[in-house]
Amino acid sequence: MSEATTAGPAEGQPLSLWLATTGATDFPVLHGTVEVDVAVIGGGIAGLTAALALKRSGRSVAVLEAGRIGTGVTGHTTGKVTSLHRLAYTDLQRSHGTSAARVYGAANQAALEHIGRTVAAEDLSCGFRRVANYTFAAGPEALPEVRAEAGLAATLGLPSTFTTDVPLPFPVAGAVRFDGQAQIHAVQYLQGLAGKVDGGGSFVFERTRAVDLREGTPVTVAAATGTVLAGDAIVATNVPFGDHGRFESLCRPHRSYIVAAPVDTPPLDATFISADEPMHSLLTVRLDGTTYLLVGGGGHPADEQVDPAPRHAALARYARSHFGAGSVSYRWSTQDALPQDGLPYAGPLNPDSRHAFVITGLRKWGLTNGTAAALALADLLNGTPNAWAALFDSNRAPRRPTAQAAPRAGDSVSHTDSAARAADLAPGDGTVLDADGTSTACYRDEAGHVHAVSAVCTHLGCTVGFNRADRTWDCPCHGSRFDVDGKVIQGPATEDLPPRPVP
Repeated sequence: MSEATTAGPAEGQPLSLWLATTGATDFPVLHGTVEVDVAVIGGGIAGLTAALALKRSGRSVAVLEAGRIGTGVTGHTTGKVTSLHRLAYTDLQRSHGTSAARVYGAANQAALEHIGRTVAAEDLSCGFRRVANYTFAAGPEALPEVRAEAGLAATLGLPSTFTTDVPLPFPVAGAVRFDGQAQIHAVQYLQGLAGKVDGGGSFVFERTRAVDLREGTPVTVAAATGTVLAGDAIVATNVPFGDHGRFESLCRPHRSYIVAAPVDTPPLDATFISADEPMHSLLTVRLDGTTYLLVGGGGHPADEQVDPAPRHAALARYARSHFGAGSVSYRWSTQDALPQDGLPYAGPLNPDSRHAFVITGLRKWGLTNGTAAALALADLLNGTPNAWAALFDSNRAPRRPTAQAAPRAGDSVSHTDSAARAADLAPGDGTVLDADGTSTACYRDEAGHVHAVSAVCTHLGCTVGFNRADRTWDCPCHGSRFDVDGKVIQGPATEDLPPRPVP
């Protein structure tokens, strides 16, 4: 389905605040053959946390990042480091039982403390600061759920209380409060981790997309310009590859949106998320002399064709009406893998894997779930017991079917248009055209040049659609994303969209 545009020109730069306020790293491209104990594919929170933990335990590691460190999913986060995940404990108790909810909470609390210790021990400059975190009920309808979540979380041993004293500039009915939580500049944190991983027989490679993984003795991870030979490999790429498609049925890609706007107040010593719908996630941070309010929300399954402009506009209106925020400075979107049973996956990549492992399904709380999953895998590879490894086990049986099946290969969310022409495109716009039975993705840049590539996703053959907010070609089936020239931004696709003649 499609959503009509109801907003005017989008406010702000189409760029994550975290990326806008951090310089780029410059680790080398992999060339030739490198031999290490563990190859880690993906330079986000999960991959780099696992890599540093393994290095500190005496293992040599090589991290392969397709782009630059921090430019993937983690670089588009809200920056919350917390074990309070909206109303997660009520949901988990209902679907998995009280014991599983308790372990999930302990895993995320341990991840929070691990991040705090790592910042201190490694002397990382990343804006880490302790704050309270709230799930609030804006009105009376959600108040019973919030009260129940607060009580349940307290019985699970978490730092939970129910309160009506919520430090927001507008009235709310009540909230769950978790004390001793945190927020962080996620990109600075990742860059700091990468700097500690690289060196001493371990490596970080950027602009190095892994295109093949073969188990054996050793495991072989191939990229376009080189190869890593390792005893073990970890795939930490949000949406895995090399898994024969198994996680495409266990996780579903989900898109959400964030705006950052200046506010004329000091940063709040708290972060927030609403229990009501539409959901709003809130955080304030001071960077380069400006206090920014981040408002997130507007989420939807990635297989729904949605114009981002009205979503960003709605978040901007909320920021102005509830906080008196100024015009949006930055706007962006992110895409997460939601596990069908509500729990992350960390363990063997395939049921018969002995030396290839995966982290995925971080359910939009990747800073803590990704850290917890990475620590579980590091312990597994080191033969160390881990309290939440069984709960996150990637070989567990699914608890319930997905709510809605993902589109099949060949399905198209952005329907091709046989009547339109590339010449009709406005600058900055894109569409999929049908030319002589061939679907072609066409984008006109600001200079008037048309970029034309195949509209058929190189993963399993679905038809991509144009994302106007990010100016990307997005696959509705399994979440692959490509830039306007067809280069892979996010997997599971590993091959670019090939160029096509302009229709």
